[in-house]
Amino acid sequence: MANRRAPYLALPLSLLLLAIPAARAQSADKESDRDHRPEQPRKRLVADYNYGSQFLPAPYTYSAANIPYEKITHIIHAGVPFDASGNLQVPGGFIEPDLIPRAHSAGTKVNLLIGGDVPGLEANPSAIAALIKNLKAFVTRHDYDGLDLDWEYPQTPQDTAFLLTLMTAIRKEFPSPRYTLSIDAAPFLEPNYDVPHLKKVIDWFNIMTYDCAGPWTAHAQLNSPIFWDPSNPAPYECEPGGSDQESAAIFLADAPAWQLNQGTPFYGYEYTNVNSLFGLCPNAATTADQSCDNTVLTVNYGPDIKPLINKQGWVAHRDPIALVPYLLKKDGSDGFITYDDPLSTYTRTLYTDYVQNLGGTFL
Repeated sequence: MANRRAPYLALPLSLLLLAIPAARAQSADKESDRDHRPEQPRKRLVADYNYGSQFLPAPYTYSAANIPYEKITHIIHAGVPFDASGNLQVPGGFIEPDLIPRAHSAGTKVNLLIGGDVPGLEANPSAIAALIKNLKAFVTRHDYDGLDLDWEYPQTPQDTAFLLTLMTAIRKEFPSPRYTLSIDAAPFLEPNYDVPHLKKVIDWFNIMTYDCAGPWTAHAQLNSPIFWDPSNPAPYECEPGGSDQESAAIFLADAPAWQLNQGTPFYGYEYTNVNSLFGLCPNAATTADQSCDNTVLTVNYGPDIKPLINKQGWVAHRDPIALVPYLLKKDGSDGFITYDDPLSTYTRTLYTDYVQNLGGTFL
């Protein structure tokens, strides 16, 4: 099976390489017509760093001392929520004194991830001033380089308008170029971010092209396809924007390529009662939401997935169109794991940075 699939994998990768010169020229022409592109010394590589990883058990403990600062351009330090009154709720152990000095000495920027009770703040807009005052004090005290807002998700026209109001107010207190502002944005809700106006206020959009798989689906989906596999029997579970190719196209209709970072996940999902790609969860017929629900588990690459690759009765496969891997049980029993590996991450980055010519990737 592996030998028969190999030519199909080699062909898309070779086409990606051939497409790079033409795609870069085409993208440059489009952007010169639409938006002035600031000087970009290199592609962005933006890494989420969750403070909680420093408390994981060995050997998976990961702290500020482990970050390869020289290999990334920006760190998004996750995260500090806020309440409806604009108060910051800083978790215990969040601040690592060495994080920002180490990053700055390597020329790497550190942005603070914020989120929390955005709907509550929307209902209490007078608290925006308090939030911004608290953010300015915290960012100044710890020498952050910007802010990243994770709001999942703006749903209504009122939410969309409030997002622009909030980010405009934040930008006034955190001016460019001293501070970088970004948001995490879902491709299937792209219109809800008012990209044509918001792009004039913030620096980047981090496109969340992942979680096509999960307990909310009824089929064993691929978590983050690079290209859409048309054999998927349930596209409505992921579309619109269910692949890197499609999600970037959605945002490129409203924003220049240099303002977009494509997401790449380091985790996956295990469907415990399915034994094939795109297989239907048997329990979906009886659950209240007609989804797999608690038969799907979230799994991380290092501790959970990597030890199973072609081991312990699992066999690795790769979708020849989506270009991402998955695991199945060798004996055909139940078990399906969707994930990303070094090859799919490399392919995704190559396609994002040099075929679509986006500003970079975030992970």
